[in-house]
Amino acid sequence: MISFLQGSVKQKNFDSVTLLVGGVGYHVFLPSSILSRLSLGEPLDLHIHTHVREDALDLFGFPNTEGLNLFKMLLSVSGIGPRTALLVLDKGVDPVKQAIIKADETFFTLVPRLGKKNAQKIIIELKSKLGSLSDLDLTGGSATSELLDALESMGYSPSEARQATKNLPPETIAIEDQIRFALKSLSKLK
Repeated sequence: MISFLQGSVKQKNFDSVTLLVGGVGYHVFLPSSILSRLSLGEPLDLHIHTHVREDALDLFGFPNTEGLNLFKMLLSVSGIGPRTALLVLDKGVDPVKQAIIKADETFFTLVPRLGKKNAQKIIIELKSKLGSLSDLDLTGGSATSELLDALESMGYSPSEARQATKNLPPETIAIEDQIRFALKSLSKLK
């Protein structure tokens, strides 16, 4: 199984690229939002999902693991194939996640090949998975875990602490400033 490719764009098609890696060209399907920004000869690193069928082996590429993981989650929904999942991800990872969390059926019905029934399936089957994933801090940042520990030691529940960390401005670097901001945020919630 191919899980990662690093190479340069040899050819662009309407829904894919030929990625030249060590003298071998790989045909990789990409979300159109990524494809539109690429130019020939540009270096490109892709996280790959290898989709094996009876008559074909297709590669689907994403610039980060977040896109790849959401793609795999979409594939886990019955009735959603890789091409349809790719069309969904054309709208962007964050908008798709928000649409699932907010149960925005209309967002999905605007995707070609996706009717109301499949839109409902996506929301029902993935809402709980995304909810649990959004509660996790997957950045590996010790500063965030330090902040969570500090808030929990002050008596806040883990979910309240996580909610407060989501609202931190990106320029807040010092842990003392993070705690101050989180406490202000939590006081507004109560």
